[in-house]
Amino acid sequence: MAVKKNRLAQNVPGKFYVDDQCIACDACVVEAPLFFSMNDIKGHAYVKMQPTTAEQIQLANEALKHCPVDAIGDDGYNTNSTN
Repeated sequence: MAVKKNRLAQNVPGKFYVDDQCIACDACVVEAPLFFSMNDIKGHAYVKMQPTTAEQIQLANEALKHCPVDAIGDDGYNTNSTN
């Protein structure tokens, strides 16, 4: 399970994030390339864009389900909140 306090700084603000347990397997990028990208230099994925529609959220959730080390979280802060 991803840990919000360990979210990587490269993630854009929002609900979905990748934390420091990422092993750069590329599964999230394959599942949802619109929302996830790989930082090949640092060896981790990150959220480059937050989903906004129900269909997009479903794609991001599919990426979360395919992460072999549970490094993707969906409990990050909402851009409209103060957390």
